[in-house]
Amino acid sequence: MVAPPQRLNIYEAVAANRWRTLALVAVFAAVVSLLAYFVGEYFAPGGGIAALPIGVAFSGVSAATSYFAGDRVVLAQSQARELGPGEEPQLRNIVETLAIGLGIQPPKLYLIDDSAPNAFATGRDPAHASIVVTRGLLDKLDRTELEGVLAHEMSHVANRDIRVMLLVTVLVGTVALITDVMWRSMRFGGGRRGRDRGGAGGIIALVAIVLVILTPIIAALMQFAVSRQREYLADASGALLTRYPAGLANALRKIAADTEPLEVANKATAPLYIANPLHDAPTFLDGLFNTHPPIAERIKRLEAMGA
Repeated sequence: MVAPPQRLNIYEAVAANRWRTLALVAVFAAVVSLLAYFVGEYFAPGGGIAALPIGVAFSGVSAATSYFAGDRVVLAQSQARELGPGEEPQLRNIVETLAIGLGIQPPKLYLIDDSAPNAFATGRDPAHASIVVTRGLLDKLDRTELEGVLAHEMSHVANRDIRVMLLVTVLVGTVALITDVMWRSMRFGGGRRGRDRGGAGGIIALVAIVLVILTPIIAALMQFAVSRQREYLADASGALLTRYPAGLANALRKIAADTEPLEVANKATAPLYIANPLHDAPTFLDGLFNTHPPIAERIKRLEAMGA
């Protein structure tokens, strides 16, 4: 006897993805603290303790700046323009309806004048959120598909995982700056006293060098993992909101079939989009370094919801 297909439990998936994201962010913070400590010890005995508050303060200032102005930077980089009240009435109608269903105020709407179909959400919370769509998305999707994509992006806003991605992005930037300073200091011999302490000093120097090399890679992997998890979560939440998983599944098929890259996208903003806007050539490391989960797996999960 053939076993019936297993139905996906949306609430369990949402809860599990939230905990995984929180765990990844916690590990991120621990890695940054560990790096700051050993970099400080590399330069002077006891310097690690002094470096910890400096690293925390630097991260805090960067986070605050990104928190209050990061969305404006992303919108400017994406060449997105805000839509007026009378523009794209179907788009506005769908967003306002979904906002009522989520119990949040409608976000601002922006348009990228590009024929590649894609979309993303940005902002620090539902009261300061924006939804960005491309001209290609409006032209190439029917209403149910467009509703599926917008429900996905609205779920990013309601779930506040855009705030999590902002935090992760800041941590990645902090790691990059710390490692860059470390390499520059090594180039000019600033850490020679740390290497000449012998014994424990030599071990600390070795650990610091290894961390400087590996931490940016680890940070990038964590960023990609968080990005992939947030897409699964938004897919599940969006399909639950519309009660029509096939709409988003069909939209993802169309977006994946369109091979035109989005010209205004870059490596920094790519994780924000509903699907990879760069259309990079596939490599054998895609499972580790992709910012988005496989479209086929996302469609499979959506179809399981509707089974």
